[in-house]
Amino acid sequence: MRQKQDGSSSNLYPQQGEAGRVFIKSYGCQMNVYDADRIGDTLAVSGYVATDHLADADLVILNTCHIREKASEKVFSELGRLRDLKEQREMAGQGFRIVVAGCVAQAEGKEILRRQPAVDLVIGSQNYHRLPDLLSRAELFPGLVDNDFPVEDKFEHLPIPGPQRAALRGVSAFVTVQEGCDKFCTFCVVPYTRGAEASRPVQGILQEIEALVAFGVKEIVLTGQNVNAYSGAKVNGGFASLAELINLISNIKEVVRIRYTTSHPCDMQDDLIEAHRDIQKLMPNLHLPAQSGSDRILAAMNRNHTRADYLETIKKIRRVIPNITFTSDFIVGFPGETEDDFAETLSLVETVEYSDAFCFIYSPRPGTPAAALADAVPESVKKERLSRLQSLLEAKKAKFNDAALGETFEVLFEKPGRHEDQITGRSPFMHSVHVEASLSLIGVIADVEIIKCGSNSLHGRLALVGGSRQPREVNR
Repeated sequence: MRQKQDGSSSNLYPQQGEAGRVFIKSYGCQMNVYDADRIGDTLAVSGYVATDHLADADLVILNTCHIREKASEKVFSELGRLRDLKEQREMAGQGFRIVVAGCVAQAEGKEILRRQPAVDLVIGSQNYHRLPDLLSRAELFPGLVDNDFPVEDKFEHLPIPGPQRAALRGVSAFVTVQEGCDKFCTFCVVPYTRGAEASRPVQGILQEIEALVAFGVKEIVLTGQNVNAYSGAKVNGGFASLAELINLISNIKEVVRIRYTTSHPCDMQDDLIEAHRDIQKLMPNLHLPAQSGSDRILAAMNRNHTRADYLETIKKIRRVIPNITFTSDFIVGFPGETEDDFAETLSLVETVEYSDAFCFIYSPRPGTPAAALADAVPESVKKERLSRLQSLLEAKKAKFNDAALGETFEVLFEKPGRHEDQITGRSPFMHSVHVEASLSLIGVIADVEIIKCGSNSLHGRLALVGGSRQPREVNR
């Protein structure tokens, strides 16, 4: 519990009881990681204790993703295994409940129960603030579905994370500031599973961040389906842009780094670009999904920008922040994609020189406009193109990493490394960096000289300070 100055306890952080142990498994994006944390916060108020071990759990929550076909099918495969475990527990006279949450729950609802009757509760991505009450109701009426979009704002009903829950975030924590999307890309289910764009009020975000940093979080990653479209209500009226929000967060002393994801190229406003130049705590790495390098495919995807528009945005940002690095998303094999279209994607990668990227084979999602498009690309062609794109991106990433040799970066140490006496952190540019150093440096930013480059990570040593290799903690 948080202590007041007079030593008494407030009810801001209720004590955990022993309602049971909950195991939460998340699929998909950073938003789901955040949602899983907030589900855990909500259940902690009701006395549930988190466990990392399925065998110890009384309650299992699958926090699902609907973006890719395989992500959805993985959920149903997992539900089959959980059904068997539930039957074993029931035969032993032990309680065991299964909840499906998130975007698959939002999109498929009763279909989940039809395919897997062992599920006790299906709850949509906008309703998890209701979870404690719904669990109580599901005890009497198992097979409950709640995936209607609520009138109330769930964030107003979520508890501020207490010390135990905040500590579970580690050094870096996601904070959702915006949900939903109004872009309606033809391949994407987000507008249907997360709804229209909605931004959280500034004050609630700042309160959540202050609670997190009070218990050890150092880096805040602002998330949203279209995060740079953020427009949140300010206390004194009006609305704050993402750049304004970042500036307010930077004034919180305990926050040492700020990142944000995922951005849409059409919403990179001038004040946000300038924030990268003016706010030291805002890191020089930007995830800016392109999806394709072909104008014809971009139009079919309804991306609302051309290849030239995207490249002009990249140039505009680099003029202001020359050392910024970019990551991206690409979809391979969108309906109608020709070899010439795919060559344009490869060309875009060559032009931008991404430091990393995620690429996926197109899979039709039910209910999206693209699912009705003809001229499907054969699976064998999709796989061959994916392999070529991945090879190119891996070469770009290797080039990016190799350029770090001999450089000195400020590294925020996040966790123990792969072996004893090693710790791991990230550079401002999102390099993963391993260093032989004490675990006491976790949560500290220190100068690191890069002495070895691998395909996925860098190895370094603490930079010389006063003639010896000692950490120089960087104050911001």
